[in-house]
Amino acid sequence: MVKQFLMSEIRPVDKKMQVIQSVGTLTRAATDKLDELIVVTPHNIPALLWKKIPDGKTLGLLSKRIGQSKPLRSRLNNQRGTGVSLRPLIKSGQQDDPAAYPLLKWAGEAAATALAEQPKMLGIIVLGLTPAQTATVINALLLAVHAHSFQLPGYQSKKPGKRGVRKLSLLGLEERLDLDRGLSEAHAINLARWLTALPPNKLTAGTYRKAITELAADYQWKSTFYNQTKLKKLGAGAFLAVSQGNADKEAGILRLQYRPAGAGKKPKLALVGKGIIFDTGGNNLKPFKSMLDMHEDMGGSAVAVATLQALTELEFPYPVDCWLAITENRIGPTAYKSRDIVTAINGKTIEVIHTDAEGRMVLADTLTLAGSHGADLIIDYATLTGACHYALTDRYSGVFSNRAPLNNVMTQAGLSSGERVWPFPMDADFDDELKSKVADILQCSVGGEADQILAARFLQRFVPDDTPWIHIDLSAVTNKSGLGQIPAGVTGFGVRFTLNLLYEQAENMTDLLGDSIPVNAT
Repeated sequence: MVKQFLMSEIRPVDKKMQVIQSVGTLTRAATDKLDELIVVTPHNIPALLWKKIPDGKTLGLLSKRIGQSKPLRSRLNNQRGTGVSLRPLIKSGQQDDPAAYPLLKWAGEAAATALAEQPKMLGIIVLGLTPAQTATVINALLLAVHAHSFQLPGYQSKKPGKRGVRKLSLLGLEERLDLDRGLSEAHAINLARWLTALPPNKLTAGTYRKAITELAADYQWKSTFYNQTKLKKLGAGAFLAVSQGNADKEAGILRLQYRPAGAGKKPKLALVGKGIIFDTGGNNLKPFKSMLDMHEDMGGSAVAVATLQALTELEFPYPVDCWLAITENRIGPTAYKSRDIVTAINGKTIEVIHTDAEGRMVLADTLTLAGSHGADLIIDYATLTGACHYALTDRYSGVFSNRAPLNNVMTQAGLSSGERVWPFPMDADFDDELKSKVADILQCSVGGEADQILAARFLQRFVPDDTPWIHIDLSAVTNKSGLGQIPAGVTGFGVRFTLNLLYEQAENMTDLLGDSIPVNAT
């Protein structure tokens, strides 16, 4: 059960969807209690299978009219007028089992159709597939139904009626399924989506910190806040350069510590998130359209804390730290400027070039702190560069690492999770563009070419050389038409990718990086 948390104005909508598994023969009495039913079949429906489908004779005739293997929506012949969506499973090339992303997209379309009339009681029945296929399909639909029935923040004076599925019934199963992973992912993704979508006057630096502190109490994470006074004593000049232009002094770096019993105190994994709760661009002010949705610039921090939530619910057997760099990037008389020289915690001096490259500034000190506590693997999440979006659109996110062998592992994690990523080069000669005549490093280049790569090369300066590190440039943090199982808008991209990396790719990670790296112990 997902715990409730957060203050009244910024807490997520109640997640009370009840999921019921029914093993055995599908009965008409069960389907007649539903508002909506999704029926999944093989791509080509065998003749005998129509007899197992509720009102199969009628649906079969309708299917012949529109074409076999096409989605069909109708109603069952019962007093409730139960809506029924017939969804033949898609193929991927010559394979019967579709790849993760096409399957999630198919599931999202199925959920959108089934939820169009806002059913409270939804059923899913999978017929004619293998047990493994059934489990995979139900997991995809579970993620899609949670995503499409979830209500993002709304502030209309006339409150809309409560939407969302109250009861999801999985009918006709051969055996009960382990749904813990899928449910934890669904809840975590929705948490990331909710936080990222909050308006900037609701999710301020202060309310964000308080909300996450309340969440930490629910999940028994230790919480430590490095306020601006403490950061000044530590010499966090890169972070403070960005925060010094804020109207208030609420900015800071929040550390969360997950420590499972008997696992020790040293973190095996550190998750780091960029939490710019609103980005004006600073003195290099953004134009209107570029600034309009900059409350979403904290999306990396939302993904980091949501991933920590999922790992906690799944009882990940290793200690994990989560570091959130929380501030605004404002314009004003005290805001930092081009050609300022600042000193980061690790002593490196930075020549500021563009005040809208604030994300790498706050991450520099945050990565240094994360590395100083001895994590064996660091993963950071950031809506860092427009260049990555230009290169990949909002379908993929960019990944970078100081360990080149991880590129293939990350690509596979993206394919397996349906959160697709593309690795960019990290050759040392890219540093030629970041040479400063008066400091150790330029914040960014003047020209801006390949800025996503230069940003990653900049960040690497603040990660210990002996620590494997992954940087995710979240160009897919939002998608205007929907991504996979997620409807249009904020995606929560990164949660499933990370869990796949830590669980499904665990053996590959260990082979490449050694036994110190977190691996799946189940």
